[in-house]
Amino acid sequence: MQELASVENTIRPNIIPITDFCAPELDVYARLTEGQLLNRHEPEKGMFIAESPRVIERALDYGCIPVSILIETRQIETQGKEIITRCGQIPVYTAPFDVLTQLTGFQLTRGMLCAMYRPAQKTIEEVCVNARRIAVLENVVNPTNVGAVFRSAAALGMNGVVLTPACSNPLYRRAIRVSMGTVFQIPWAFLPEGAQISRLHVLGFKTVAMALKEDSLRMDAPQLAKEPRLAIVLGTEGDGLAADTIEACDYTVRIPMAQGVDSLNVAAASAVAFWQLGTVRDREIL
Repeated sequence: MQELASVENTIRPNIIPITDFCAPELDVYARLTEGQLLNRHEPEKGMFIAESPRVIERALDYGCIPVSILIETRQIETQGKEIITRCGQIPVYTAPFDVLTQLTGFQLTRGMLCAMYRPAQKTIEEVCVNARRIAVLENVVNPTNVGAVFRSAAALGMNGVVLTPACSNPLYRRAIRVSMGTVFQIPWAFLPEGAQISRLHVLGFKTVAMALKEDSLRMDAPQLAKEPRLAIVLGTEGDGLAADTIEACDYTVRIPMAQGVDSLNVAAASAVAFWQLGTVRDREIL
């Protein structure tokens, strides 16, 4: 406990050593489910957990309001120092690494978590207003895939992401972590319950279904690159896009495959599609 004692000598009032695993203020890190954090009944009180200093910084840059911090003791004066300063006088719960692992049930990425209030949900109109290229996810339920799609979308020239209501929430802890915090860098919104892909047509987009159809266009088809506003629609991990979604789209595109492989994971497919069809190819960064 020498490490803890040395920090406590210079401790600020909001640094709180953990002495009781059952303390209710630690529920947000150790016992609440993602559904409970989401808090659908009182969305203004909904929270999420940001993990690692880099992700927490991106959430703060976006304007998310921190509630509390859970941090490994030795990180207080190293990687966590600037973040703690930025967060003001919120509670900072601390313990050695092995104690935090027992509390949370997993090893903390760089020894730091931050509970934050969820930002106000954007509408698809807000996401699409100035966008040239957006990604649309239909029923992608794995938070790892959602996070990976967001990271590719941010890196490869998508201006926004639209999700159907059945998709995993981008602010689930694992989705945030896999995205490396890019869920705070690229605007996103859920389609309203019952809304169809055709709603994107009203907003001025031509839609591209990523689907395994023999009559699909090549991804480098000239007409796709010429479209001023394009929505790239990707489907669920198992069955892909629904038949009526494909039928409603303006184009269908298939990634050419070799070696008898018939498809890619949705996250991998998104990276290929975003590279070919996203705005990043218009920039002089290559």
